[in-house]
Amino acid sequence: MNLGGVLMDLVIKNGRILDGTGNPWFRADLGIQGEEIVRISSQMEEQDCPVIHAEDLYVTPGFIDMHTHWDLRVFAHPEEKEKLKQGITTSLIGQDGLSVAPLSDSVKEEMKLRVSGLLGSYIEKWPWNSMEEYLDFLDRAEPATNYMMLVPHGSVRVEAMGWDDRPASKGELKKMSSLLSMALDEGACGFSTGLIYPPGMYGDRRELVELCRVTGSKGGFFVVHMRDEGNYLLDSIREVSEICMEAQCPLHISHLKVAGKVNWGKSGEALALIEEMRTEGLDVTFDQYPYTAGSTMLDALIPPRFHTGGTEKLLERLSDPDIREEIRMIVESEKVERWENWVAHCGWDGILINSVSTDTNRFAEGKTLDEIGKITDQSPFEALCNLLISEEGRVVMTQFYGAEEDVESFMKSDYMTLCSDAIVGGKPHPRAFGSTCRLVEKYVREQGVLSLPQAISRMTARPAQRLGLKDRGLIREGMKADITIFDLDKVHERGTFREPNQYPEGIVHVLVNGEQALKDGELTGFRKGRVLKKG
Repeated sequence: MNLGGVLMDLVIKNGRILDGTGNPWFRADLGIQGEEIVRISSQMEEQDCPVIHAEDLYVTPGFIDMHTHWDLRVFAHPEEKEKLKQGITTSLIGQDGLSVAPLSDSVKEEMKLRVSGLLGSYIEKWPWNSMEEYLDFLDRAEPATNYMMLVPHGSVRVEAMGWDDRPASKGELKKMSSLLSMALDEGACGFSTGLIYPPGMYGDRRELVELCRVTGSKGGFFVVHMRDEGNYLLDSIREVSEICMEAQCPLHISHLKVAGKVNWGKSGEALALIEEMRTEGLDVTFDQYPYTAGSTMLDALIPPRFHTGGTEKLLERLSDPDIREEIRMIVESEKVERWENWVAHCGWDGILINSVSTDTNRFAEGKTLDEIGKITDQSPFEALCNLLISEEGRVVMTQFYGAEEDVESFMKSDYMTLCSDAIVGGKPHPRAFGSTCRLVEKYVREQGVLSLPQAISRMTARPAQRLGLKDRGLIREGMKADITIFDLDKVHERGTFREPNQYPEGIVHVLVNGEQALKDGELTGFRKGRVLKKG
């Protein structure tokens, strides 16, 4: 199609355009040429080029997933069906301070063991060391969607000082800062940590302030899984906010939630505190998955101090009867110790096993620790310890911790962006398959918690702004043609916690960098995603 001398490669006709700003939809045609949206018009004359007729469909920017764990899975599954069927065109990886670069050969094996539950074992050899080498390797995999990367705290810490539970020396902190600075220069967009996971949990305020100062000076932002999302939620928000205020670094809180029945209703206080921090000048945002349950590695049920030295040391301690009894007393709250105790928040019947790595324990997938204990004639705590030992720590769980009131309260905030926090494998949390569709189906169409323009903004323009993407996240002439097209009436999340591996319905077409990756709900085989490096 030739309009004003511009040859169109694709036209999207007569769709309801939601441009990502939060404004109401308007009717228009879009002209795509190469990778870009080059024309937005109330009417375009059809000529010889492919046309998507979108009269009854909504046309939006491609959805952006602000927190996911596809750092390795993408190499085994570059077609990315789970993402495209949700309308996701860009994802942020390197989360929770646990990822795959930068890493020297000498520390890779222990990191592989540490992240195998979180990221999977999709690639045996990691043929990279630096951030630049990893990002280039990812680009060469020709993924179906785009990626941006954070520098993981765990990687730079183990390079400098191993898995020790102690403050960093001046020299070690200098080495961490140098590694972080180099990785940011090589294209990462920020710095992440997980303050409930080793080795990030061992970092003190001095360490985090210095690393955030480096991040802020490079135009990046700090992404943090906070130290506690339950009893000490407000203290945790203050901790990371004060670190970023001192370091002059923007803050993004991962999967903001309220965990544990005794804490339900604290979302209002949490949001008021975030508003206070913004009033004081801190650029703080957060992401959220639209569920009252989360998912992480099963070993998060073990108190932090028993993780010192890495996974092998943890497993040795779990095998020692005296240490195991001490852990049991803490987990079952017979011995008071301040930490984020998921068993106390959820109960043994609220911890569901998602995935294991061996066939020996495959029966455990989709069952709670309470159920596993009854099947194996042992207590839930013994089932926990023995499962971790048998699987060498490679177990992922779902925790049922939350209340709808808090989910909806956070969702309404102007500072919220959507994430899936997807961990794929076995019987994963259904968020890996349906987060975007659940937001639209349940919280827009059925319950009216958000308007459709508000929901789309939380998946497009807002995350693009946080990531510093100037050419995505909006339907505008000159923007990259990452586009999601869906039928509002048919959007439906099909996965459940017991049977999660089901693709959603209602996402009709998806374009990534101008190429149609999903057509009439099915993959086309085109893989035009790429690494989007900062700057």
